[in-house]
Amino acid sequence: MKFLKYALFTVLGLIVLALVVAAFVPKTFHAEGSAVINKPNADVFNYVKHIKNQENFGVWFEQDPNIIKTSEGTDGTVGFKYSWKSEEVGNGSQVITNIEENKRVDIDLFLMDSTEPAKSFFTTEAVSENQTKVRWVVDGEMPYPFNLMSLCYDMNKDFVHGTANLKAVLEKQ
Repeated sequence: MKFLKYALFTVLGLIVLALVVAAFVPKTFHAEGSAVINKPNADVFNYVKHIKNQENFGVWFEQDPNIIKTSEGTDGTVGFKYSWKSEEVGNGSQVITNIEENKRVDIDLFLMDSTEPAKSFFTTEAVSENQTKVRWVVDGEMPYPFNLMSLCYDMNKDFVHGTANLKAVLEKQ
């Protein structure tokens, strides 16, 4: 009986400790990746403005090949919505909110069926006639106590890996 009592207090203590730590962990997050791609700016931009192309370079599609995907509207245009359901990587959706042709695509990213979007974007910038720097960025908030996950998971590596994949995909074309 004493063992159960100590085990219960230990578990409760760990839960309280986790909640206290979560109170001091930032509730905002920022992740990004970038790459210089050996393709003209227009080619790179026209590829990244289509959300469905993320299936070819986003690491989450590598992690779960059985993602169920749906879309509404015309890809590559403002208002296009792309949604997914996955047991491995979670549910979510993306909506294109703004396009500055050959410069920037703004996307609202709803993770884990949240109602408040993280703000994501791609930028492309010509480095030379046949080289383009692309950046893939996301900024958002993670509610308490889920912000504790940021201590265990670094989203930056996904965006760095994703832009490296994007470079490989586009330079093969």
